[in-house]
Amino acid sequence: MLNSIYRIHRVCINGVARYSQKVAQPLRSKKPKSNKTTVQTFADFKSVRTKGGKGGDGCISFLHLWSNEFAGPDGGDGGNGGHVIFKATCNVKDLSHISTLLQAENGEKGYNKDCNGKSAEHNIINVPIGTIVKNGSGEIVGDLDKENLMFVAARGGAGGKGNHFFITDTEQAPKICEYGADGEDLEYTVEVRSMAHVGLIGLPNAGKSTLLRAISRARPKVAPYPFTTLKPHLGMVQYDDYEQVAVADLPGLIPDSHKNKGLGIQFLRHAERCMGLVFILDMSLDNPWDHLQTLQYELRQFNANLLQRPQLIIANKMDLPDTNENLDILKTKTDIKIVPISAKLGMNLTDLLKEIKLIYDQEKVEESAVD
Repeated sequence: MLNSIYRIHRVCINGVARYSQKVAQPLRSKKPKSNKTTVQTFADFKSVRTKGGKGGDGCISFLHLWSNEFAGPDGGDGGNGGHVIFKATCNVKDLSHISTLLQAENGEKGYNKDCNGKSAEHNIINVPIGTIVKNGSGEIVGDLDKENLMFVAARGGAGGKGNHFFITDTEQAPKICEYGADGEDLEYTVEVRSMAHVGLIGLPNAGKSTLLRAISRARPKVAPYPFTTLKPHLGMVQYDDYEQVAVADLPGLIPDSHKNKGLGIQFLRHAERCMGLVFILDMSLDNPWDHLQTLQYELRQFNANLLQRPQLIIANKMDLPDTNENLDILKTKTDIKIVPISAKLGMNLTDLLKEIKLIYDQEKVEESAVD
């Protein structure tokens, strides 16, 4: 009896061990996509102006009582203006909800009978975890890399003192008070440092938007002309181990982008915020391996450390003729893993999603080792 129980336990443990060593399987979403034409983009960069609230003015007042008509100054102080604060939270994913002008409320003025004005509430703006704040000179002044971490972007002005504050031995009835101080007025550049786990990089019309539509519920625009994608789109890929991998469809890259041609630096800034790089090549074109060299060269010129991240090559449009010959030549030109697919027909997408999960797991292991 004990031996049979032992054998059952051993079989179960071995089965769990074998399953844990497998790559997580991607899950197809059972919920249908919306038929609306609304295109949702991912905002990972904003230039904002922050203004702290003005402090309330002090009050000039003299107390008059029935028993003492010269009771003295009783002007209250003004309230403090509110601060503008950025707060890191996991409840937001991008910066689309942030306006270009962020202003806090002003403090309330003082009143008679020594009644002080109410201080204003702070204007707290939630931003994604991993947001960096740069000043007008481009220097990083805030790095919100942890939950609930805050950065005071603009301080509110202090409230002014009422005339009761200026009573001295020589001046018993001062008729002066203080104005409330103005709040800070500063400009910042807010960026989301970690935009997605994997970024799709390719020349215009390589099939990036079509692929993102095929593997996620994202709905980027698809059209037979270049630069249909002007802003990054984000799609979530679900796996059976309850992990969700974010894949970003980045705008198309052209030669000399590091010289700010085309979308230029704006595109390369998006690629810098992805932990893994996936190059998409149109295998129906002549010499697609030259396109790979162009993409790598532009990334190297912008930031040499980008090519040290995990990389994967997607050989797209394999349903078209004369693509198998290009694929064989491409394999001799590079050592990077190549996955041939057809985003339009959905061919070999399961193997692609498994390779993306391997990149994600590798980065997670490295991050945990650093921590």
